[in-house]
Amino acid sequence: MKAPDTRPFHFKQFSLYHHRSTMKVGTDSVILGVWTDLCGIKEALDVGTGCGILPLLLAARSNLHVEAVELDQESFEEAKNNFQASPFSNRLTPIQADFNEFVKQPPKKYDLVISNPPFFINDRKSEKAQKRQARHTDSLTYEQLIDGTCRLLNPNGCLSVVLPYREGQQFIHLAVEKGLILQGQMLIFPKPCKSPNRMNIQFGFRSKPVKPEKFVIRNEDGSFTSQYISFLEDYYVSI
Repeated sequence: MKAPDTRPFHFKQFSLYHHRSTMKVGTDSVILGVWTDLCGIKEALDVGTGCGILPLLLAARSNLHVEAVELDQESFEEAKNNFQASPFSNRLTPIQADFNEFVKQPPKKYDLVISNPPFFINDRKSEKAQKRQARHTDSLTYEQLIDGTCRLLNPNGCLSVVLPYREGQQFIHLAVEKGLILQGQMLIFPKPCKSPNRMNIQFGFRSKPVKPEKFVIRNEDGSFTSQYISFLEDYYVSI
């Protein structure tokens, strides 16, 4: 049997290990971390940080401070080690906690809550408990994430998440029902001829004009689009 790949993943600004975490470094988190608007953001919270990819990307893009909540023990330890080894260690704080407990006595209000949350509600579940927890809403429902965020955000703060397209539509409906306002949306297409399969969405308490962006990852021949390359070239070592 082939041994698991335990090499670090290298970005231009930092490197991180991700083989112990519930979910690995993936395109979803990377695009979300680069897309999220950081104008005016000083304090951010990542919900379900996994290996810590989102806080590291946010720190690479700005001077903000990021706290990162993670329930899973191994993911928390890996994120902690990644933060300590990064150039931004003084601005990254890992917290091992259940988000539903964390929101009961939060240490502060935040300008940004960001998350690559559990995706799936009724899909077939992984046999591995750790991965099932990361990918499915058993441990953190959309309602709990939205309710908790509403308690944590400053009046001008925002929530930024990535979800599959179908689940993203549902999330928008729930967020609006609970008083959040859609402020930004990126539809992500695997190829030009395909339907969108992912959605970046940003919410806040104040109205902003929203024009959905379209982002295509690959050309029909499988190569990366010029849009994808230009979007991530400042972060990936090679594309």
